Amino acid sequence: MRLSVSEAARRAGVSVRTLRWYDEIGLLKPSETTQAGYRFYDETAMASLQQILFYRELDVPLEQIGRILDAPDNDRTEALQKHRTLLLMKRRRLDDMLRLVDETIGGIAMYDERPKPTQADWEAVKERYAAEAAERWGNTEAFLESREKHAKYTPEQEAQINAEMEEIFTAFGKCTDPEGEEGQALVKRWQAHITQYHYNCTDGILACLGESYVNDPRFRENLDKYGPGTAQKMSDAIASYCKR
Repeated sequence: MRLSVSEAARRAGVSVRTLRWYDEIGLLKPSETTQAGYRFYDETAMASLQQILFYRELDVPLEQIGRILDAPDNDRTEALQKHRTLLLMKRRRLDDMLRLVDETIGGIAMYDERPKPTQADWEAVKERYAAEAAERWGNTEAFLESREKHAKYTPEQEAQINAEMEEIFTAFGKCTDPEGEEGQALVKRWQAHITQYHYNCTDGILACLGESYVNDPRFRENLDKYGPGTAQKMSDAIASYCKR
């Protein structure tokens, strides 16, 4: 197998920009880079990419994923099998939703006698895998600090933290000058929020987060729900803030 960066991206269901970003931060290097700068990926690189996508599904930070991939006892087959389980459950749920739409449109009842995984089932499996990953790999200072803090929060406090976070994201979505005073004040507020409620957000960590907001499709999709281009605004504002 020798896939170009566009072919690898299409096969994995990610953007070319994401693969280039993973290369830049050292998370996933191409198996071959030509003198002209063209990237190519072989079977080993694609297997590593699948592992990355699995742990991203579990909300594991990119820095932590890099540690997992580099660990001597990393079991690639186990991770891929678990990813396959999650994908199969997700596919069954989508198939059920499609059948419901077809029945509504055409009035034809189509039944599947197999037990149907629910959203709760899928979340339970996802949480179990996430817990296993945290128990085995959750040894970074930021991860431990965040886990320790959140263990002490009440449901009311969690709701308040989330509300404050959404307020900041909404403000970024409405921001017209990310690199101006308004945008820089929001970055400072966001950094303080992370440090207060999650972990010590240094300028270095903040800069990495800013890059992730536009290079990680899941970050971009979630942030852009607060307004078109919110992820880019946050990334630009953070980049300007860190340069200062």
